[in-house]
This record gives sequence, C-alpha cells and structure tokens, in this order.
Amino acid sequence: MRCRPGTCAPSSLATPARAGYGVEAVHLDGMKTSAADIPPRKRVIVLIAAGLSVLLLAGIGVYGLIQGPCTGPPTDDDPAATSAPSEDGTPMPGRIVPVERSSDPETFARNVATAVFAWDTGAGFMPLDYTAVVMEVADPTGTEQAGLANDLSAYLPVREAWVDLRQYATTQHLEITDAFVPEAWATAEAQAQPGQITEGTTAITIEGVRHRAGVWNEEPVASEHEVAFTVFVICEPAYDTCHLLRLSELDNPLR
Repeated sequence: MRCRPGTCAPSSLATPARAGYGVEAVHLDGMKTSAADIPPRKRVIVLIAAGLSVLLLAGIGVYGLIQGPCTGPPTDDDPAATSAPSEDGTPMPGRIVPVERSSDPETFARNVATAVFAWDTGAGFMPLDYTAVVMEVADPTGTEQAGLANDLSAYLPVREAWVDLRQYATTQHLEITDAFVPEAWATAEAQAQPGQITEGTTAITIEGVRHRAGVWNEEPVASEHEVAFTVFVICEPAYDTCHLLRLSELDNPLR
C-alpha cells in the first residue's frame, strides 16, 4: 500500500471488531474487504446443459454458463432509483451509476471492475445497493447469480464497517492499469471437452490500483493499494451483449 506523505489516517481510526462480522479493524488504509477464510480456488467449474460438472483444468477456477433468456433493463421503479437526502440537506444522487453494457469482453470486464470498486459511504446507499447494481448485468439464467452475490460480498465492506467508514466520508474508486485474457484460461479451453465451456465465455484479469479517500479531523486523507482479480463473462454468440458470471477471489486472479 502506498500513502502520500502526511495523508495516511492515524491508527486511532481503527475500530474494535464486532463479533460475527469478521472485521478485525476499520481503517481507511487497512480495512480488509475480502473474507480471509475463503481458500484459493483450485478447481475449474463449468456448466453444461445437463447441469453442473467439475473439471480439473490446470488447477484453476473457471466458471461457464449454459445459454438462457436475457433479462430486460431495470426500470425507474427500481428501489435503487429512490433518492435519499443527506443529513445536511444536500441532494443525493437518485441512482447509483449502472454498469455500462458492451458486446466486447474486455470493455465489459473493465466496466464491471470499475462499478465493483466505485462507492461512496456518504451518498445515502448501503453495500447491498451497490451489489444490486452489479447484479443487473449478471447471468440471465439465474444459475450463477447466487455465487456472484457471494463473490461481490467479499469485495465490499460489511454493513458494520460501512457505517464506521461513513464517519470519515470514505469513498473508493479503481484505476485500471491492465486488462488481459490470462494464459490459464487458454489452457482451460484447450483441456475442456466440447460443450463443457459455453461458447462466448471468457475470463479477463484486471490489474489496477484501489484508491480510497476520506476526512480525518477535518483534513483529507488518502490511500492506494494494488489489486488484481479475474472477471468471468459470457458474450457473443451466446448473447448480443455481455453478462457477468463470476468474480475470482480478490488478489487471487488467473494468470
């Protein structure tokens, strides 16, 4: 983690852990947003038309998807579109920015990555609101949605940590430095039997810098931390536009 001189928050920003939430400390620089007890994926998981089968391909986790009907776009009646005023009366945004759709796998993966890391604790929303926005571009069949929701929960602060971070007006965004199809994915495709990985499924590994900023004792503070992860998507010819299948464990991407 790299902090600009004089900008890191004091250690007093840390907050004692709350039982049952797995939060050891809440700190602008040091808060963990991934579950520490999730083991690295060592199996390749793919879906075929007959159901779910497990394939050992190069010791990596790969998710596939059988084809299904596409879902419609969100409407203005979506709960996430409800406005919420701030404590000082400042108008809040009526909706979290949705994930921009694309038929290009890399472009879509970049858009997903940007959305996953973009949040503002002072905007009147909670972690589940940000999760709901990403889920709008998820697996249309619903098969992978439960797994994706679990993946996303490891990328966002838990509710208790979120409430503590709100005291410091903490915001976050991602600076993407690279996006590429990992060699491990090509190996998985080469070892898979016909039909085991749905056509149009691919993996894009994202590398970047997570930026966090906030206010401590009325002074701005900021931190930076390098991150890497893999976005699994399904695009043409399965669908006209790409959809999100799963996310790898944070900082444990395919290479």
